[in-house]
Amino acid sequence: MPEISLNVLDVAENSTRAGASLVTITVDADFSGDRLTVVIDDNGCGMTPEQVQQVTDPFFTSRTTRKVGLGVPFFKLAAESTGGSFAITSEPGVGTTVTAVFVLSHIDRMPLGDISTTIHTLVVYHPETDFVYRYQYNGRSFALDTREFRQVLGDIPFDTPDISAYIMDYLNENKLETDGGAIY
Repeated sequence: MPEISLNVLDVAENSTRAGASLVTITVDADFSGDRLTVVIDDNGCGMTPEQVQQVTDPFFTSRTTRKVGLGVPFFKLAAESTGGSFAITSEPGVGTTVTAVFVLSHIDRMPLGDISTTIHTLVVYHPETDFVYRYQYNGRSFALDTREFRQVLGDIPFDTPDISAYIMDYLNENKLETDGGAIY
């Protein structure tokens, strides 16, 4: 995948398939520390220690629709090829946490990509799942919590055109205010 945001989408989709009712996604760009940290945490069905070991193998997948699972292995490779790190912790019945750390200045680091569209896609197309998204850039931050949106909206679905557009605007405007339009 050519962008980190697409890796986030893939891992968060795994979370929804694992039955997560809450997925927390944190993107933290710290230029003074030369690190971009991405954490995807869910309360899905979790994995056994054996499954955690297998999930980074491109020839392992729990899906029956294909014979290989390349998303997590590519995400791991992308982080580690920059001199960063990759970790998965999981417990059956509790959930899974995926942490990828990238060296920001490394020539092989893929761009973050359109993270706002990624988050919007997850929120709008997974109405059964709540998402908490935290975006941090050099100490400034904003958050989106769909549980708060649900309190205000009641039963109005997120895929209603006006609501979907509002969510996209909220993400774009707050990201711009937080990072000043930085592309990295």
